[in-house]
Amino acid sequence: WEFNGSFYQPSAFLMMGIPGLEALHPWISIPFCALYLTALLGNCVILFIIRRTPSLHEPMYYFLSMLAVTDLGLALCTLPTTLGLFWFNVRRIGFDACLTQMYFIHILSFIESSVLLAMAFDRFVAISHPLRHPAILTGSTVLKIGLAIVLRGMVSLLPIPFLLRRLTYCGRTELSHSFCFHPDIMNLACADIKVNVFYGMIILLSTVGMDFVFIVLSYILILRTVASLTTKEECLKALNTCVSHICAVLVFFIPMVGLSMIHRFGKDVPPLVNTLVAYTYLIIPPALNPVMYSIKSTHIREALLRALRRKRG
Repeated sequence: WEFNGSFYQPSAFLMMGIPGLEALHPWISIPFCALYLTALLGNCVILFIIRRTPSLHEPMYYFLSMLAVTDLGLALCTLPTTLGLFWFNVRRIGFDACLTQMYFIHILSFIESSVLLAMAFDRFVAISHPLRHPAILTGSTVLKIGLAIVLRGMVSLLPIPFLLRRLTYCGRTELSHSFCFHPDIMNLACADIKVNVFYGMIILLSTVGMDFVFIVLSYILILRTVASLTTKEECLKALNTCVSHICAVLVFFIPMVGLSMIHRFGKDVPPLVNTLVAYTYLIIPPALNPVMYSIKSTHIREALLRALRRKRG
């Protein structure tokens, strides 16, 4: 423990793996390795294909590139501590290192939420105003949207590490996961955490919450447009372009909301459930998103097959 003025801070926290299954961590690491490998390779392939294929240089795939970069960041943020714990039982993480990891995990989560909203807006414009789509979402507009998304995440979350550093920690140092999460660290403090709780909820509702509301509104408008189409084939073709995005939204938002609710209100929830929801939130979306888009996007699938044929030739 380090005495710093009028309060105490731990020099490090202790991370937890999967409660009750500590002896099986080396075996449990196998599916985790597969998920991380899928996330890293899948998102790198998506970025490579989009960069090398001129026909994919359009807003939909620019936003998909942003999603892939964000998913890579999320996977790389949790990979060292998770596999370090499963493989070598390295549980200790320094206080400042924990705050740094937490900051980047939350920033990337907020960025992913905003990118999913931008993709929903892109689908709305492409379906409702197809002739105006290139004029509305130009390359410079997409770049400005990307910069605004990153700045919003960085600025809104900047106070969080400082709010955690001002707290007094006394006694408990065990985190609930193999990574650092704001509510998890906050609940280890023995000081008044009302400011942390209030600010965390306000930021969550005003960013991720609003993103989800606008995504739902976008799809309501998309469905109104699709309902006005004359033939069934046109309806199915329009909706088919949204399937991957809808899956990505559900895979990201459902576990994120579940984990936030568990940390704030689920004191009686079994630790195993808390752990599984956390891993689902941070590891499953980066692994599944490139797979879903590769399967559903004909353009990406064809570009990937062309790249493989060139390599074989």
